[in-house]
Amino acid sequence: MSEQTFSLQPFPSTKSLPNLKIAVNIARNGNKLAIRYILEDNLKEIAIAPPSNTPSRKHELWQDTCFEFFVGIKDSARYWEFNLSPAGHWNVYRFDRYRQGMQEETAFENLPFNVQNQADGLILVLDVDLNKIISAEEVIEVAITTVIKDKDGEITYWALTHRGAEADFHLRDSFIVELC
Repeated sequence: MSEQTFSLQPFPSTKSLPNLKIAVNIARNGNKLAIRYILEDNLKEIAIAPPSNTPSRKHELWQDTCFEFFVGIKDSARYWEFNLSPAGHWNVYRFDRYRQGMQEETAFENLPFNVQNQADGLILVLDVDLNKIISAEEVIEVAITTVIKDKDGEITYWALTHRGAEADFHLRDSFIVELC
């Protein structure tokens, strides 16, 4: 298992960007994917939903602060979008190709992850078994992203790379982390 660490960058904007650092650790061991987001600095500016007593699968989590990643099989158009809310809500969508054939991925009945709120940051940790959707022999390509909503309702988009003229996490050439 080899762990990789990255810093997410905001999509360029003429608006004021929140003063944040978003680091991500990712590793694949067999077909278990471990991902850890570390959000640091001025969280007072950020709208972060409080923990829910009943976390569940929900739609449109990306309209608020949301941690996301995209997993595709190398040399295949199919990919999955994972959404994780700091409140504990989640969803997984399957796409046949770029923004086409979006369906809720029913292979996952739950997606337990841990959120730790700290004085100067937030840590979100997920360990997910990919056997439900991908075989262990397949090489995967991953895009790591985050949507940040500030207290004024402004949304910024953070990713490893921004390859389009507009923020678009679905662009397959932005799935730049390759894991065997």
